[in-house]
Amino acid sequence: MRKLVAFLSLAVACSAISAMAQNNNLSQGKIKRVLLISIDGMHAVDFANCVNGVTNVNFGDPYCPTLSALAKTGVNYVAASTSKPSDSFPGLTAIITGGSPAFTGVYYDVAYSRNYDAPAKTTGNGVAAGLCTPGAAPSGTTTEYEEGIDIDQTKLNGGAPGASLTDGGIASIDSRRLPRDPANNCNPVFPWEFVRANSIFSVIHQAGGYAAWSDKHPAYSSVASGIGPGALDDFYSPEINSSVIALPSVKTPTGASCETIRDTNADLTAWTNSFQNIQCYDTLKVNAILNEIDGKNHLGNKSTQVPTIFGMNFQAVSVGQKLIENGTRGGYFNAAGAPTDPLLSEIKFVDASISQFVRELEARGLYDSTLIVITAKHGQSPIDPNRYVSQLINGTSPVTLLSQKGYIPFSESTNNPTGIGPTEDDVSLIWLKSATYTGESVKVIEANAAASGVALGQIYFGASVALNYNDPTVDPRTPDIIVTPNVGVTYSGSKSKLSEHGGFAHDDTNVMLLVTNPEFQPVTVRSAVGTAQVAPTILKALGLDPSTLDAVRAEGTDVLPAVQLQ
Repeated sequence: MRKLVAFLSLAVACSAISAMAQNNNLSQGKIKRVLLISIDGMHAVDFANCVNGVTNVNFGDPYCPTLSALAKTGVNYVAASTSKPSDSFPGLTAIITGGSPAFTGVYYDVAYSRNYDAPAKTTGNGVAAGLCTPGAAPSGTTTEYEEGIDIDQTKLNGGAPGASLTDGGIASIDSRRLPRDPANNCNPVFPWEFVRANSIFSVIHQAGGYAAWSDKHPAYSSVASGIGPGALDDFYSPEINSSVIALPSVKTPTGASCETIRDTNADLTAWTNSFQNIQCYDTLKVNAILNEIDGKNHLGNKSTQVPTIFGMNFQAVSVGQKLIENGTRGGYFNAAGAPTDPLLSEIKFVDASISQFVRELEARGLYDSTLIVITAKHGQSPIDPNRYVSQLINGTSPVTLLSQKGYIPFSESTNNPTGIGPTEDDVSLIWLKSATYTGESVKVIEANAAASGVALGQIYFGASVALNYNDPTVDPRTPDIIVTPNVGVTYSGSKSKLSEHGGFAHDDTNVMLLVTNPEFQPVTVRSAVGTAQVAPTILKALGLDPSTLDAVRAEGTDVLPAVQLQ
């Protein structure tokens, strides 16, 4: 374990030296900046359907005119795959580092690390505080990098001292709620330190570029991995799982006012509980991008410069795919991906938002020199509404079974009445108290395959985990067992969901990926590619060496094929 950690630390250190030493050709070519957009949940088939139209949806007409126009001067990768697991945290990390979870050490926003100790203060979602002794052997702990590390997760600004109503960011993180590293004097492990690879934001900033990013949690300041917060000249992260509030002077790109709460009948404890309220939330980040195109900071109250790399994630489509709100069902009508009216509305909202970006770039004379990359951190499974199973209503889960046997650390155990719970969505990532329990644990799951939704799924352990994710007895982050259940099974007891993500299924991983610029010829690439290839492609487009990324050197991540760069 010491050798692995030492190697990864050396790799990050070397990357900083390499980036500073390289020839600075930043933006010397035609492409001066990159706008990176993640439409979380957006499948490749969603993109195809909205461009071509679907019978009995929107009168059969196409319903994303902006995306359709961008595709006419873009490279469309129809067989693009996200990271596996396909959670937002590893999904985003792959896009901006070029690395797999094996290299970056990022498996899920809530995961487990054997070489860290518990936080000094219990997180907002229940990872309990514990002891940490500098230099002592670590106890291991659940690691949380989502809303639970905010100072106040009920507030849109995350509780940052002195922040305006909507201004969430790094200052919103409560360092006492972060896991601690006994090998580093029990200091908290900040999000950008947790990621074991440098990002495009660090490389571009070091080369003299201006870097900005907007996302759904302050924890996603993880994009600064490599050199830390200094990599981000502008970072914006209003907390998505905060209480819904009115947003003065905010109007969505489709014309809806957010001056008052749009949907007061929804559960107002989070923006993701409403088809309408989520659009108001996403509009905050849309406005941040528009301000940055205008050479201002994300709030628009300070002149800065147009970023070299900037972008955001949309959450609206993901909500439209997953949510049942007061009896109204989002998601799809069928396995072909025909969207219901709520999901159709979310896709139209995102398209209208991207239209604003294009118009603003054109108005500022920046459009021709901007590369736009549109993809998704993850998909959503299942598309087919008839396949969805809330497994905890109908049966049990792998971690529940193993918790009953006493094999699971208490911070991950379902026996923990106040804990955050295990890492189970439509995948089950299992960290055991000891690797010696692995064989018996697999037997327990196999013996209860039907009850735990694995009758037609797969169980990875031993060599099948070590091959792609490192040996769990060596790498402190690697799960001992990974369970991918039957397609459609989600380890949830919720009656307000239609799908989930995180797993390895096609619907989880096959996402939209479009790389576009006005001078490109349209190309459709049908060969398999990964969203991790976005990172080296962005650096090459900006005239920088992709090998300055740790993951590119270590894992051989290639630039995307068919991109028409000079």
